[in-house]
Amino acid sequence: MRISTTIFLTDETISPVRLARALEERGFAGLYLPEHTHIPVSRESDYPFGGGGGELPREYARTLDPFVALGQAAAVTERLLLGTGITLVAEHDPIALAKTIATLDHLSGGRFTLGVGFGWNREEAADHGVDWPTRRERTRDAVHLMRALWSAEPTAYEGAFGRSVSASEAWPKPPAGAPRTLVGGAAGPKLFSHITDYADGWMPIGGRGLSTNLPLLRAAWEAAGRTPDSLQVVPFGVHPNPGKLAHYADLGCPEVVLQLPPGDEKEVLEALDGYARYL
Repeated sequence: MRISTTIFLTDETISPVRLARALEERGFAGLYLPEHTHIPVSRESDYPFGGGGGELPREYARTLDPFVALGQAAAVTERLLLGTGITLVAEHDPIALAKTIATLDHLSGGRFTLGVGFGWNREEAADHGVDWPTRRERTRDAVHLMRALWSAEPTAYEGAFGRSVSASEAWPKPPAGAPRTLVGGAAGPKLFSHITDYADGWMPIGGRGLSTNLPLLRAAWEAAGRTPDSLQVVPFGVHPNPGKLAHYADLGCPEVVLQLPPGDEKEVLEALDGYARYL
C-alpha cells in the first residue's frame, strides 16, 4: 500500500519545492493539495470538519493554488505522484480546467491524479456563480465536458448548465485518455453514482466507515458494469496508527494519504520523519 501525504500549503508554510523534494527523498508515494480560491468573511457556512462547526482554521483562506504548487513539485521530482485533494470542479471554467489538468499531467509524465469534490462553503461557490443545490450535477457535467476535450478525436459536448464545447483540437492529452480520477465525499447513493459514472474510485476523508460502505460501493460499481478489480479506494487526510493502516491494507486500498500539519519547514519535516516509520 502506497503512503502519500496531503497538506494545506500556504504563504506561511514550507514551500512546494522543499516539500516535494523531501517527500521523494524519504520514499513517500505522493503529494495531494486542496483548493479554496477565497473564503468570504460572511462565514454563513459551518466548518464541517471541526466536530459540528467552530472556528475556521487560518490556512483555509491562505491556501496556494494547487495546480501552480503541483507544477513546482513536478519540476523538482521524478517519481512523486501529484494530485488534488480536492479540486472544486464546479467553480472552474471546464475548458480552461481541462487544459490546466492536461498540461500538468503531460509535464509530470502522467503523474497527476484529479481529486474531485463538491465543496462545503456556499458563499465561496456563490461568488463563482454556482447554484448550491446543483453543484454536484454541475461537477458531473464539467467532468464529461473535459473528457470530451481529452478524447482522441475532436468531440463535441452539450452540457446541461449552459456550458458546451464544439468538436475541437485540444492538446496535450492525458496519456491514459484522462487522469486517474477519485471523488471525495460522504458515502451514499448520490456519491456512488458519480464514482461509478466518471471516476476510478473514492477518496473518503479520514477513511471512517469503510468496512460498512465499501461493499455497497463495490455493488454499485459492478451494477454499473465497471470491472470489479479496477475500483480504487484511497483513504484521505488520515492521522495514522499501525492498526488503522493495516485495516486499510486488508480492505485492499492501494494507497492512503496522510495528513501533514500546515506548518513551517521544521514542523513539516519533523512530521514526515515521524510518518516515515509507516513506509
